[in-house]
Amino acid sequence: MSETPILRPNGRAANALRPISLTLGAQKFAEGSALIEVGDTRVLVAASVENRVPSFLRDSGRGWVTAEYSMLPRATHTRSGREVDKGRPSGRTSEIQRLIGRSLRAVVDTTAMPDRTITLDCDVLQADGGTRTAAITGAYVALALACARLYLTGDIAGWPLISPLAAVSVGILDGAPLLDLEYIEDQAAEVDMNVVATADGQLVEIQGTGEKRAFRRDEMDRLVDLALGGIGQLVEIQRAILAPTLAEVAEVQARGGRRKVAPPKDEKKLWGRP
Repeated sequence: MSETPILRPNGRAANALRPISLTLGAQKFAEGSALIEVGDTRVLVAASVENRVPSFLRDSGRGWVTAEYSMLPRATHTRSGREVDKGRPSGRTSEIQRLIGRSLRAVVDTTAMPDRTITLDCDVLQADGGTRTAAITGAYVALALACARLYLTGDIAGWPLISPLAAVSVGILDGAPLLDLEYIEDQAAEVDMNVVATADGQLVEIQGTGEKRAFRRDEMDRLVDLALGGIGQLVEIQRAILAPTLAEVAEVQARGGRRKVAPPKDEKKLWGRP
């Protein structure tokens, strides 16, 4: 691959992330929420907790984590129709929300949150490349806040998160490997790849495509290394914004928990007879 420095928008280095911003509590009523901004890409993520699980997990003693993904009509350069008008999500939307759910479940001990489902709603407010990777990175933060709420109130007995998780895009443009592609780079890239990994560099998923040409194994390895470097930086940003919450969790863990866990209430019984 070319070693010649490539001129990127805003003079960004080949191995540099776009400016990252994470805002907690972006939605008042969600058990956990975050607004993530990666350059000009903005994704709002809300974590909702329900005292039920899918039928295939009933009486299993396990919980569930899933995700939904959508893009606002004017998140892009031209208006796109709402998928609700089409009656079902597009293939792209379905693929992305399955990716987000799979990624998050890889770092959750679902036995620590029995009979509960946490749904991460990821809504793209503005898209300028890397919406799925931004959604995963922001969704982990919202998930951590929801889990902390459950744990600190004694609704679950153990801490369910195994490791921080983040994701980033990488690609090859004009022969040069680049980290965190924005839209104009993504559209022109010869090779495009999305990488999801844990804080210690364990890979959860790699989605790689030769957009304009095939790529070699050594090129893939170099892109993965580049992505893992970026994910390490993203994890540090996550840890910094979550530090007060995680400190409170650690304090309660040191005391052996807050209180005895009560079983979740049956939602049907909450409403009484019709």
